[in-house]
Amino acid sequence: MRIYADRPARRLLQIGADAAALVWIAAWVWAAVLLRDALVRLAGPGALLADAGTGLSGNMADAAERVRELPLVGDGLSAPFGSVGDAGETLTDAGRRFEEAVGDAAVALPLLTALLPILVALTVWLPPRARWIRQAADVRRARGLDGGAADRLLALRALANAPVGRLAQVHPDPAGAWHGGDAQATTRLAGLELDRLGLRR
Repeated sequence: MRIYADRPARRLLQIGADAAALVWIAAWVWAAVLLRDALVRLAGPGALLADAGTGLSGNMADAAERVRELPLVGDGLSAPFGSVGDAGETLTDAGRRFEEAVGDAAVALPLLTALLPILVALTVWLPPRARWIRQAADVRRARGLDGGAADRLLALRALANAPVGRLAQVHPDPAGAWHGGDAQATTRLAGLELDRLGLRR
């Protein structure tokens, strides 16, 4: 399977396009990794908040138990400690929710950051490259035909693909010359198709 053209200028353009596409993809993957790392670091305050809330709830629950043991006034004095403990649980929940939200964002945003530009690159770069590889393979198969069949087939492809101005430079009536079996015109038309693909005869 031929991947690059024979002619240096066309081959250089193809290699440059391939390299640019790979650099583009690698750059966006790297950007996605950096974004993920940054988002994971953002989850730190949520963990601290959850830990602080857990510690506050535990300490206030212990304090409320100790105050409750005081005779006569224990139950009344323990109520504020319970309220503060509830606030600690609220802090814990808020911290955990923040961690979960950042964790979800650390998965979704880097994926979008990488996938959308990669899809654009693949949409713009891959179809023309695959088309050229397929056409080059068709030319290689056509060259295996006997006699002048290869030139006739390549000339027919030139009639379908080449600009009208290029065809007119080969012969005033290129389709008629091909149909009439003009060997010289057919060879030149075949050369047009090879030139279009950057392949040598």
